[in-house]
Amino acid sequence: MKRRALMGTTLALGLAAPNLAPTASAQDFPTRPVRLLVTWPPGGTTDILARQFQPRLAAALGQPVIVENRGGASGAIGAAEMARMNPDGHGFGMVTSTVISAALLTRQPYDPIRDLTPIINLARVANILAVHPSLPVHSVQDLIALAKARPGALTFGSPGIGSAVHISGEMFKLAAGVDMVHAPYRGGGPALADLVSGHIQLMFGNASSTLPFVRDGSLRGIAVTSAERAAYLPNLPTVAESGLPGFAIDEWYAVLGPAGMAPRAVERVNAAFNAIIAEPAERARILEMGAEVVGGTAAEFSSFMLAEVEKIGRVIRDARIRME
Repeated sequence: MKRRALMGTTLALGLAAPNLAPTASAQDFPTRPVRLLVTWPPGGTTDILARQFQPRLAAALGQPVIVENRGGASGAIGAAEMARMNPDGHGFGMVTSTVISAALLTRQPYDPIRDLTPIINLARVANILAVHPSLPVHSVQDLIALAKARPGALTFGSPGIGSAVHISGEMFKLAAGVDMVHAPYRGGGPALADLVSGHIQLMFGNASSTLPFVRDGSLRGIAVTSAERAAYLPNLPTVAESGLPGFAIDEWYAVLGPAGMAPRAVERVNAAFNAIIAEPAERARILEMGAEVVGGTAAEFSSFMLAEVEKIGRVIRDARIRME
């Protein structure tokens, strides 16, 4: 545990300190095709976003953009390869928030702060606190009351230990002071299937996959975990406004490059992505997927990652989360 705590501190210091690694000149960036590495297999949200942006990014940069999938180990295989890329800017990749939680839970072949350069946070996806319709709760306060009356009797599912869905559930337990059992699955699909069939009682499910079940009545949506209400479920309150002030966590999709990535390249790629997600058609497509646009500067994303390291690290420590 001490090693993990020290690791979290090291990650934070690594991000805050100036990067002294040598950088390649990027005055004429890009001068050849650009490689966009996706750290998840084809077909998932990260891959869909990358391929959705591909033609627009190529037009903005004036060079072909080649999308490559390097999935496996919850994104760790792709992240490690990304860290080894040439820092001249012709290679960068798309990741999810597990790039942080994985490093805080296990020894990875990369350090997400020291070995990677923040470029832009593209989009965020709130988790939906959803329950099986048979559970007699219709609000966060109902759930808290039931969980306190029946400690250890309620089970919440997740795609696996350390996922944003799992972290959301552990945050809720800590904030509400309740005892619920975590049931990790090998993926979100199996967890959702068991929730819909009633084998587990609740889940802080990723909105992209959980939303259809809430809309068709297979599940009952109670709240969203984001700081603000989700545009695609405006009538569903946040956990924070439902009695747990300050509660906020999202899964996010972002672009990172290797350490020492040329500043001019970072600026150019950041500007290109910001222009793409500012287009109404692109924003609408992202919203349809159950996600919301973030955008902003590389510096803003860097600060956000620092805050995420602190928040997620605190949950892992306080909830005593371990990889099995």
